[in-house]
Amino acid sequence: MTPSSISRRHWIGAGLATCGYLAATQAHVLEADAPLPGYTKPAPPSGPGAPGLQHKLVSTGANGEKTYAVIFAVGDEIMSGLTALAEQENIQAAHIAAIGGFRHALFGWFDEGKKAFRNIPIGHQVEVCSLMGDIGLASGKPQVHLHGVVGFPTGETRGGHLLEAYVGPTLELFLTAWPEPLIKENHEDTGLTLFDLHAHA
Repeated sequence: MTPSSISRRHWIGAGLATCGYLAATQAHVLEADAPLPGYTKPAPPSGPGAPGLQHKLVSTGANGEKTYAVIFAVGDEIMSGLTALAEQENIQAAHIAAIGGFRHALFGWFDEGKKAFRNIPIGHQVEVCSLMGDIGLASGKPQVHLHGVVGFPTGETRGGHLLEAYVGPTLELFLTAWPEPLIKENHEDTGLTLFDLHAHA
């Protein structure tokens, strides 16, 4: 075997090894991005919004905090509607509490191993016994984070992290916004955006 043919075989082998590495890397990326059956990965809300939403400023505090009454109508989607309101009113930090009812909803339980929420679907009308959460800034935009508990006709309950919910017959929500922004940063270990009280807007 001539030196040139040996050199050529080494070059081809190195090229194939590189292609194999790239293919394996791409497969890993595709696998990481692939949807998981029965799970929802963290992502901005993609619902249709809340065309029936009404809101009113009901109180302004001495330190600049503002309290809003927010009423959702039948069929309004909570997460996308509340996110749009936060953007409209430039809300950068807030606390949220609400009661009412959902026609149907999707809650989640966060699985750290999969970096995704295990789906907890609610397929019929339920009472919203408790809905609480907050708003902070993630990548410069308001991010709504809600947890809730809903009641079934039998009195049984179910709940978790709210992924999506459609109102029926109403949702009565009160939101207190603070003038000082609170920042959320990406957390690599979980894939979530979490509060960092040392971060600045």
